[in-house]
Amino acid sequence: MSADSSYTPAHLGQASGLPATPEEARLDYPPNPHPGALYLVRFVAPEFTSLCPVTGQPDFAHLVIDYVPGERIVESKALKLFLGSFRNHAAFHEACTVGIGKRLFDEMQPQWLRIGGYWYPRGGIPIDVFWQSGPPPAGLWLPDQGVQPYRGRG
Repeated sequence: MSADSSYTPAHLGQASGLPATPEEARLDYPPNPHPGALYLVRFVAPEFTSLCPVTGQPDFAHLVIDYVPGERIVESKALKLFLGSFRNHAAFHEACTVGIGKRLFDEMQPQWLRIGGYWYPRGGIPIDVFWQSGPPPAGLWLPDQGVQPYRGRG
């Protein structure tokens, strides 16, 4: 494993405010410390929030993001700020979940990525949204996302 001196983090080690919108959020992608290795990275955001685009009321979700790195990984502080930027963003569950997955996939260019958005009830109905970039790589250990079907999600 070698350090890449050309990588300069935008947020790591610095005070960084929450971006006003997801479009303004800058994600950082340092080099993969284990290029060529087949491994899974998981991020869990159990307190994700956004706004209903119709009522303006808050929506809550438990997000699970799994990916197999390519040449780069996503830096966790930048990802946290990106996800936090949805707090005042009005969009349907499908737009948030799939949009997060596609942005990470398009920018980071991992071998594979999936996102599960387990949304808490709106109008009495929980909505779960799933997206993946394609079939997982052969030989990958792919654990279950571990989120229970809605019964209080806890």
